Amino acid sequence: MKKIVSVRFRSGGKPYYFDPLNFELKRGSHVIVETVRGIEYGTVVGEIREVEDEKIQQPLKPIMRVATPKDDEQDAQNREKEKSAISVAKETIRKHELDMKLIDVEYTFDRNKIVFYFTADGRVDFRELVKDLAGVFHTRIELRQIGVRDATKMLGGLGSCGRELCCHAYMADFVPVSIKMAKEQNLSLNPGKISGMCGRLMCCLQYESDTYSWLNRKLPRVGDDVTTPYGNVAKVQSVDVLRQRVRVIVDVNDEKEIEEYAVEELKFTKRQGGGGNKKDKNDRKNDRNDRGNQEKLSKEELRELAELEKKDN
Repeated sequence: MKKIVSVRFRSGGKPYYFDPLNFELKRGSHVIVETVRGIEYGTVVGEIREVEDEKIQQPLKPIMRVATPKDDEQDAQNREKEKSAISVAKETIRKHELDMKLIDVEYTFDRNKIVFYFTADGRVDFRELVKDLAGVFHTRIELRQIGVRDATKMLGGLGSCGRELCCHAYMADFVPVSIKMAKEQNLSLNPGKISGMCGRLMCCLQYESDTYSWLNRKLPRVGDDVTTPYGNVAKVQSVDVLRQRVRVIVDVNDEKEIEEYAVEELKFTKRQGGGGNKKDKNDRKNDRNDRGNQEKLSKEELRELAELEKKDN
């Protein structure tokens, strides 16, 4: 077992492990550490704890010192310099007519390097841009191309729920998200309603995915035949996943009636558990019809939905 402390360098950034040595550190403490990029100023995001040696990427670098008031002042100055660097970089990009969007600028604590983060649809020849920026800032320049999700994570904002974006607030890494997760939660498959600010599927689709997947395996599908407690064969009209209730259509005296039952009252062939990759013929048919069962979508919305799924896979 090894004592570690987690340090984060940017809001929403990934925390990294460091050796706390004999320093008295608590959540929110500012520290100076050495990283592969150089000397950095970070914030402690957890208490000192012990973890197994195999969970640590060796060698574990130590905390250099607890940040002093002078260190705090230098970090504040770096943040101000970053703001002015953004303006200079944007003007230089326009001068070279490069098809790229500047997202953020980051100084290392010791100011030995400036990292410029940008997005672009393809490859960008920024060699002349780097020369011009180096001539202005007189330090090492690094241009790093990032994806739209990483760009949104850096910039932050408010989601459709009204809360701060999860990726900016606390998420260290992005989680895999798929259209199937929206289907299992009976959400609208309208691309505008399940996409985040980044234009990709919302990360929060994954939060309750396992629970919905488990609950859905206990229910019949819409359109399946089931047997009611009275021995009548009925067709499933809709299901309430959270309440575990099923609404069915029953033929009574040549008339159709809608009845509702708890799932344990019905008899039907249950779905195959485990959520494996293999699907039977009915599963594939239901997958094709799921969008129509959710709501009527235009051809344009269906194309957007297919494009969303392609991007996230």
